[in-house]
Amino acid sequence: MEVKDKKSKESGILKRIAGPVVTAVNLDAHMYDVVKVGKEELMGEVIKISGEDIIIQVYEDTSGIRPGEPVINTGLSLAAELGPGLLTSIYDGIQRPLSVLVDKMGDFIQRGVSAPGLSHEKKWTFKPTVKAGDKVEGGTIIGEVQETNIVHRIMVPPTAKPGVVKTIKSGDFTVDETVCILDDGREFPMIQRWPVRVPRPVKEKKNPTIPLITGQRILDGLFPIAKGGTAAIPGPFGSGKTVTQQQLAKWSDAEIVVYIGCGERGNEMTEVLTEFPHLEDPKSGKPLMERTVLIANTSNMPVAAREASVYTGITIAEYFRDMGYDVSLMADSTSRWAEAMREISSRLEEMPGEEGYPAYLAARLSEFYERAGLVKTLNDRSGSVSVIGAVSPPGGDFSEPVTQGTLRIVKVFWALDAKLSQRRHFPAINWLNSYSLYLDSLHDWYDKEVSPEWNKIRSWAMEVLQKEAELQEIVQLVGSDALPEAEQVTIEVARMIREIFLQQNAYDAVDTFCDMKKQYDMMKTIRLYSDLAYAAQAAGVSPGQINATKSKNDLPQIKFIKDYKPALQKIEKEMDAEFTQLRSAA
Repeated sequence: MEVKDKKSKESGILKRIAGPVVTAVNLDAHMYDVVKVGKEELMGEVIKISGEDIIIQVYEDTSGIRPGEPVINTGLSLAAELGPGLLTSIYDGIQRPLSVLVDKMGDFIQRGVSAPGLSHEKKWTFKPTVKAGDKVEGGTIIGEVQETNIVHRIMVPPTAKPGVVKTIKSGDFTVDETVCILDDGREFPMIQRWPVRVPRPVKEKKNPTIPLITGQRILDGLFPIAKGGTAAIPGPFGSGKTVTQQQLAKWSDAEIVVYIGCGERGNEMTEVLTEFPHLEDPKSGKPLMERTVLIANTSNMPVAAREASVYTGITIAEYFRDMGYDVSLMADSTSRWAEAMREISSRLEEMPGEEGYPAYLAARLSEFYERAGLVKTLNDRSGSVSVIGAVSPPGGDFSEPVTQGTLRIVKVFWALDAKLSQRRHFPAINWLNSYSLYLDSLHDWYDKEVSPEWNKIRSWAMEVLQKEAELQEIVQLVGSDALPEAEQVTIEVARMIREIFLQQNAYDAVDTFCDMKKQYDMMKTIRLYSDLAYAAQAAGVSPGQINATKSKNDLPQIKFIKDYKPALQKIEKEMDAEFTQLRSAA
């Protein structure tokens, strides 16, 4: 589907206004047409047609407009501008660059101001990758632009019919200037416009078999997400959703990051906007913003634009995916997006579903998350969009509709726990409630790239943690000393897994990221301690003596040592010597 390029001059008049939802009459319009509302020409979108009534959601504050004011149909769909200049940009929910808006009107966004998503004056150096006489079709890469440290691949629009290149130029061009002409006269600039509610086409969706490495031990080690996968991070206020998403944005091995601040509090979004430009990309040493697109739509911005922001973000992510890049998209938070849908739905007087959300809530969530995936692009490259959505259930209630609707769709569930955050255990992800459905498809990758023993060690760690949860109920009743000696050892081993492996300091220069080899070595050493401890207990050594071993007390420091292997080998030798001495004395 292409954006309609006709511009209808027919105008109607406002009949009714209900907050961001207005009704126009005498207007020739189609579903999802973009219109200009009132004397100030506020941007809106047709969302319902009922007889002669055209229902419009307005992306700006509607206070002060009155019935009888004009409504003009542009004849265009709500579309994102795609081309060089996306990276490093900070947009609002409908892809207006905030830096341009600030220059126009200062710190407070006024109504009726529009700005294009891309700069139409800046020139970019275009290098062709095809030549005259070459056949091209939708999705073919015809040239490259060096944008920051990322090569921006210029593509033929996905819906274009096949043709033969007549002329193609190299040099400096704006995004609107023609760089390629086909023999049938069609001209292609560097810019594309794509309707945000329509998924961009691909040749094939593939089964994800490679993990998105995040550097966070509890995620990579116990609950991995695949490239092209979907994950949800639900959690109550203060449990660490935003910090976790920032860690994923900074450290995941995706090449492009799209971060959508959808209806979050202004101070949280301010933190993201001020921190991200100063973060260093660990791969290139350059600012992280050079491979990032930020969409900022805070809770005090117009509610209808919040509903559009996730579609704008996923369209930009798909565009970079079509170039052959791995993209990670963070949506923080989908609950605020759902609340925007609820408000619009109530003003449309639609029949409410559970807790007042529209009946189509689950369908909209599915449409969004289904746009993730590992794909074969139209130009035969491999690209992926991994979608990680934060959910903010009121009071931490995971049974509410948005959380439940999300869990039916996503394959990874990282359950944040307020009690863990109160105990200063971060990331505060509850290992008993979380799960990943990608374990089977990633099994071979871990065997090949990490160790043939990795999957066994992961299963062992989960068994120990689940066993500890069962034993804790007894401990709370009668105390740990009443447990059988073997189970006292289990409690200690589980404590080590929790405190040494699962806890991670996002603000420590070394511990903030942990690669898979180090994760395996740490878990292997904890497993070694476990084997030695059970052997010593079976030989008659008391749990008190086992817990008093000194070598294991040095193990937590491994997290903070960059060149950790010599220290880890020393600990393992000391551990072995201590247990040998205990067994001989028993």
